[in-house]
Amino acid sequence: MTTTSRLYRKPISTFWWVRRRSYLIFVLRELSSVFVAWFVVFLLLLVNAVSSGSDEYQRFLSWSGRPWMLAMNSVALLFVLLHTVTWFNLAPKAIVVRVRNRRVAPVVILGLHYLLWGLLTAITVWVVLR
Repeated sequence: MTTTSRLYRKPISTFWWVRRRSYLIFVLRELSSVFVAWFVVFLLLLVNAVSSGSDEYQRFLSWSGRPWMLAMNSVALLFVLLHTVTWFNLAPKAIVVRVRNRRVAPVVILGLHYLLWGLLTAITVWVVLR
């Protein structure tokens, strides 16, 4: 008769990842992809409503203006911003750019990402608000 001894394993909390900032940011970033997907679906619904005529577009506007939708899209916006910032902060580690056999400093790559983001945001705001 053989017996196997079980090793004691300390129970791990469900929220073990909350204790360390780097783990928390990682989990929130992974969760943010759900909200990125929601924005894609929301945009597709908007395009469908616009292409279906004035009545359908007005129904979409009234639906998207409800308080719970505004709250959901506000939370989604925060998660998408977190996703963007963490993605941009990873870019210098993933992109190695060489100019004249010299590596471009990571801060330059990061700065150009944020500069382009700001420029595209300004153009979008100008197009929407004019």
